[in-house]
Amino acid sequence: MANRIDEKFRTLQAQGRKALIAYICAGDPSLEATCSLALAFESAGVDVLELGVPFSDPLADGIVNQLAAARALEAGTTVSGVLDCVRNIRTKSQLPIVLYTYMNPIYRYGFERFHHDAAAAGVDGLLILDLPPDEDVLSPEFREDSGLKRIRLIAPTTPPARIAMLTRDAGGFLYYVSREGVTGERSDVAESLPERVAEIRKTTPLPVAVGFGISTPEQVRQVALHADGVVVGSAIVKRIADAGSAPDLTERLANFIRPLAEALR
Repeated sequence: MANRIDEKFRTLQAQGRKALIAYICAGDPSLEATCSLALAFESAGVDVLELGVPFSDPLADGIVNQLAAARALEAGTTVSGVLDCVRNIRTKSQLPIVLYTYMNPIYRYGFERFHHDAAAAGVDGLLILDLPPDEDVLSPEFREDSGLKRIRLIAPTTPPARIAMLTRDAGGFLYYVSREGVTGERSDVAESLPERVAEIRKTTPLPVAVGFGISTPEQVRQVALHADGVVVGSAIVKRIADAGSAPDLTERLANFIRPLAEALR
């Protein structure tokens, strides 16, 4: 079966469009809400969904996403529950889904079992925040042939030789972290973005998505001039926190997403 991420980027490229990639933490405020949000996001124009697996020590995340993970864990969210949520989404949608996670939850679940179950549930890719490519070489157990695309992160400080290493075994797309530090909204777009994205493109034909700090339609437009995809995360998660379990949660978030998607049309 063809991977949904690859198919989506091929379709968008043929249409001359860029991808809107949205991040939310699964289970915040509940797994039922996560399923509803995923479907609403697709209708509002999201092209790829990044679904965070809540973890107690999310070291790459700022306070907004940390609190989302804490709320999800408090609500009883588990890895199995997240995979069930993906299965539920798959009964109604073929939206590409990437699980954004850390090694601890995967290892606790069982590395090989996790990959197998995630693929069976309908996950398309994995973004493992704290598994560097060096470990793939040292530990054969990490090289799972499950069909899941391994999304790699590239930072503003990543040197050229390491960019080549990261892109060599990547799949789906490359995630360029546009700023140093943790996740969170910013008021401007990094000036180094065009140069850094161009440098990544020299090493791979894969699409390059840019995230960390993007929150407005204008920022989405700016980033899309240079990238194949734009990731919006903390700005969405913050609005989920503000809405909580309000009856109109899904509607509020769809209304926030729609102008971001329209900025890419």
